[in-house]
Amino acid sequence: MLLSLSGAVAQGILWGVMVLGVFITFRMLDIADLTVDGSFALGGCVAAVASVNMGLDPVVAILLGTLAGAVAGAVTGLLHTLFDIPAILAGILTQISLWSINLRVMGKSNTPLLGVDTVFSRVASALGVSNNVATLIIGITVAALCVVLLYWFFGTEIGSAMRATGQNEDMCRALGIDVRVTKLIALSLSNALVGLSGALVCQSQKYADINMGTGAIVIGLAAIVIGEVLGRLTPGKLQAFGSRLTSAVVGSVIYFIIRAIVLQMGMDANDMKLFSAVIVALALVIPVIVERSQARRAFKRGADR
Repeated sequence: MLLSLSGAVAQGILWGVMVLGVFITFRMLDIADLTVDGSFALGGCVAAVASVNMGLDPVVAILLGTLAGAVAGAVTGLLHTLFDIPAILAGILTQISLWSINLRVMGKSNTPLLGVDTVFSRVASALGVSNNVATLIIGITVAALCVVLLYWFFGTEIGSAMRATGQNEDMCRALGIDVRVTKLIALSLSNALVGLSGALVCQSQKYADINMGTGAIVIGLAAIVIGEVLGRLTPGKLQAFGSRLTSAVVGSVIYFIIRAIVLQMGMDANDMKLFSAVIVALALVIPVIVERSQARRAFKRGADR
């Protein structure tokens, strides 16, 4: 059980990098970018091919996976900003096309990394630790670095413009901000993080598969919602932007811990997508029900007076 939970924590941190990408589009631009399912697998497929077929350094392979994710996000951004295709439809179009592209990249449905050097095996050998510990070390380092860089970036002029675009797009236009550029950058940055996560997960699990990103957007939304619930339970402590980024990663870890516990209790692994969808639905529906109930009670108290 402890081994299973430690593995869940390690995987949760790696997937937490993907959740940061989903956070950028979903919470900052109010876009549920479905490109994520395809760009996550694209990052893993590119990293696998770069390591196995091209013999590149594992770090270079991860960087190429990150770049591939950014390109996928840019395609969605161009479809949305240049051709006025609704963001959700642009994401669906890119996601569908990426399934075939990923298959073309690998030339087959999956690519094993058996006998291939990875960043995890290097750290494990250098420090004399297990793969789980190496995954934790790398995951925490990468996630922390991403949080710090994102916190810095969104404090810059262009980063602030991106945040403002999600808050009030019309006002940004009135102030002379080109919202098409900010959306394009946000979608590219988001999917770069998703591609980075896919490449890390690929090297961690020692294989890439064209279906490895299926349901990634649901996992990302579930992790964000769990992190926000955690923030509501500690009012005033997790409201700052940096803390919101951190809570997204923490939400990913909690999600994978919950999933590991549920699987240990005997739940069919095929039901996990349904389980994730139910978590997201409940977390989104319950606050609305509570808010409406409070409004009705307030209206009733006012009417009684």
